[in-house]
Amino acid sequence: MTLQLPTQTPLFYAVNRDRYGRQSFIKDIENVTGRRLIIYIANMAHQQSAITNEDIAPFHELVTTLEKNCDVDFMLQSPGGDPNAAEMLINTLLSKARHIRMIIPQSAKSAATMISLAADEIVMSDTSELGPIDPQVPMITPFGYVYRPAFALLNTLDIIKEEHKNGEPLNSAYVPVLQGVDAALIDACHKAIQQSKDIAAKWLMRAQCLNNPTGAEHIANQLTDVNKYPSHAQVINHAEAAGLGLNVRYLSDQDDVWQAMWRLYIRYITEIREHGLVKVFESNYASVTI
Repeated sequence: MTLQLPTQTPLFYAVNRDRYGRQSFIKDIENVTGRRLIIYIANMAHQQSAITNEDIAPFHELVTTLEKNCDVDFMLQSPGGDPNAAEMLINTLLSKARHIRMIIPQSAKSAATMISLAADEIVMSDTSELGPIDPQVPMITPFGYVYRPAFALLNTLDIIKEEHKNGEPLNSAYVPVLQGVDAALIDACHKAIQQSKDIAAKWLMRAQCLNNPTGAEHIANQLTDVNKYPSHAQVINHAEAAGLGLNVRYLSDQDDVWQAMWRLYIRYITEIREHGLVKVFESNYASVTI
């Protein structure tokens, strides 16, 4: 009998054994589903976890491992971020993928929800949640650039205006906010909101609302309606997502494929917590951690 030994050197393999273990599990799942599986998991508790242009290069590493016109499962967890960067991730994936199935093990919010709209199907279970499309804009703070929800920033400015109009003294809590606000940022907030709505409708018409622009616009308007969803963190579970008109496939926690996806996801969040990572990008061949 011939032993099947890893191609890596013993020490290198041992140091990276967790990564190789996950990639072996990805291959096992792919053999069952007959689809390629790529992973983008962000640390939801980290202040730099937003989708940005910095994600394009590591995500491209995953896409280059895909065959042309393949069927893809895309496991995604992210709090959202820059809608332009989100659109670039979608464009990159569509350069290879024929059919996209989004796997949402836990949270895909805002711009991550927008990415999900480009999929043919969104797979969710009882732990899964999407969120309203609430675009983030970069803002200068004493701690450097951070991403803030555009809706929340505009609402805060409206509150400050009302209080000032009533002759109330400026609340000291508003000072850090106002220090980073100028006319250009306000304009960027308005444009980001409109752009997110337009992108959402466009990607819905790719598959989930194919040849149905009215349906796509209706879903996009609901997901960007701050009266319907006033909080960035608001939960849209599988039933509500389906009720909005999205093509949602519900898998119970007893489903074999979901159990495999969930076990893989648990490996990622454990890796992130143990090593203080911000994001993990992985396929059965490529692997990038930040």
